[in-house]
Amino acid sequence: MRDSKPEEQSSAVGWRSKKAIALGMLVLIALFYVWREHYEHLAQIWPYALLLLCPLMHLFGHQHGGHGHAHRHEERAPKDDQGA
Repeated sequence: MRDSKPEEQSSAVGWRSKKAIALGMLVLIALFYVWREHYEHLAQIWPYALLLLCPLMHLFGHQHGGHGHAHRHEERAPKDDQGA
């Protein structure tokens, strides 16, 4: 007589499944192909892309893009229970 333990799921969920790994490998191969075939074209726009990214990095790096403003107002709320 065998011990009957509940079987664990043999199919993985998420990125550990065989389909996801195969898709990831195909995406990497496609990116490598695009990189190799179009490197000369991409190399010409790198300086412009860097210049265009600077304002975006400034805005979102300092959280001027709208993220986190609600939390700052709560922290800066005046405290009325002190002093009198």
